[in-house]
Amino acid sequence: MNWRDALRHLAHDRLTLAAAAIILVLVVLALGGDALSGALGVSASRVDLPHRFEPPSGAHLLGTDDFGRDQLSRLLQGARVSLGVGTLAALITLGVGASLGMVAAMYAGWADDLFTWLVNTMRSIPALFFLLIVATVFRVGPLGLAVIIGLTSWMGASRLVRGQTLEVKAQEFINAARAIGASDRRVLVRHVAPNLVPIVAVLLGIDVGQAILRESALSYLGLGIQPPDASWGSMLTNAQAYFSRAPWLVIVPGAAITVIVWSLYAIGDGLRDALDPRITRRA
Repeated sequence: MNWRDALRHLAHDRLTLAAAAIILVLVVLALGGDALSGALGVSASRVDLPHRFEPPSGAHLLGTDDFGRDQLSRLLQGARVSLGVGTLAALITLGVGASLGMVAAMYAGWADDLFTWLVNTMRSIPALFFLLIVATVFRVGPLGLAVIIGLTSWMGASRLVRGQTLEVKAQEFINAARAIGASDRRVLVRHVAPNLVPIVAVLLGIDVGQAILRESALSYLGLGIQPPDASWGSMLTNAQAYFSRAPWLVIVPGAAITVIVWSLYAIGDGLRDALDPRITRRA
């Protein structure tokens, strides 16, 4: 794979660049949310009952919620939680999935049979219901929720990595490495793993988006992020009863989830086009 060609392709992919810019802006705003709220004189946690359900204005750019809290501050606070949970869950998904997929493909035999049985067993369980059961039993915080989502979402990534590993394993340079005495471990670390970077990079963007959607779904059902922590899903849960009175409480977090998931998927698609040498690129 030619990294220079990949970077050149990405530099001319306006959609991917726009999506990356959106993600960068959201991350910067999320990390600097407290400073921005302080500069505007608002707070994500300060209760101000006389100013409940205020529409967007100069004092509150995105309005206030049912407790008079500033919606913009809570949106940025929720962004830190949602992005943090999504990123950590995606890293766990890829860590578990990629490791199991590579090992199963490299060693084949009973390892591959055990892998296939485990994946088929996990995939036979409806993912949402499984997450609901686990979240109900453990009632964890943001960190625990990320671990749960990551450990229950690795099957798709592992199958893709296994297939890619089998393809790389059949290449001539792998046979040459074995011919000069390279061990399975050396072949896996020095020759197979580097060739999986493109698919792992694509999966990372997609898995972060999927993890954010799962976290939002669980929080929307009241089984994810619990008060006083805020996430976009929990904000939707709290706002659904007030849609006719304060529609901005639903529109804003819903739009944030839509935009960030679309951006992550667009980045994943752009990375696939740039890193896959089989795709014909225009000059």
